[in-house]
Amino acid sequence: MGVFDRGRRWLGRRTAPAAEVPPVEDLTDAELQDRVAALLAAELGPAEPGEEHPTSVTPARIAAWMTDHDFSYFVDNDGDLGGLWRGRLFYFFLFGERSEILQVRGQWHREASIERLEEVLDLCNEWNAERIWPKAYVRVRDNGRVHVVSEVAVDLEHGATDAQLGQLLYCGLSTGSMLFDALDERYPDPAGVAP
Repeated sequence: MGVFDRGRRWLGRRTAPAAEVPPVEDLTDAELQDRVAALLAAELGPAEPGEEHPTSVTPARIAAWMTDHDFSYFVDNDGDLGGLWRGRLFYFFLFGERSEILQVRGQWHREASIERLEEVLDLCNEWNAERIWPKAYVRVRDNGRVHVVSEVAVDLEHGATDAQLGQLLYCGLSTGSMLFDALDERYPDPAGVAP
C-alpha cells in the first residue's frame, strides 16, 4: 500500500465512521477537498479571512521591509537590491516574466581553496538532503577560489501580503545564515583560532 493510499485511509477514518459517508476512494476531487477542509477546520479551527490582500512583490516593498526592520541595504550598479545580514552579503532578486519569483541569495563571507572543493560540495549535498531551505551550492571563480551560496526561491505569482513577504525574506536570511554558521564551524577562520 502506497503513502497516498494510507493517507486516504487515515483521512477516511478521521472524518467520520465508514457507515455514514462513502469511502474516500469513491469521492470526487471536490468532495475530497471539502473533507480535507473540514478536517483542517476541526483540527485547527475555522479559517479567518485576512485583513490584507496579496499584492505583487516589488523591489520597493522589499526595501520597505528592510527599512522597517532596521536593516541597511543598497542598490548596486546593476539595480539589484542587496544588504548585509550578520556580516554576510545577501541579494534579493525578482525573476520571471512578471517578476513573480522572489529569490533571496546569500554568499558566505569567506572562500575555500580549490583543494577543498570536494568536501565543500559534500557539505552542501548533505545540507540539501537534510533541509528544505536554503538550497546550498558552490561557485568556482576564475581565480580557483570556491564560494558557497545559499538560495531560497518562491513563486509569488499571486502576490504576497506584507506578513507573508516578511516571513519569506526572513526565511531566506535566517536559513542562509544557518548554513554559513555551519560552514564557519566546520572551517574556523585561522585568524580567529589561537596558535
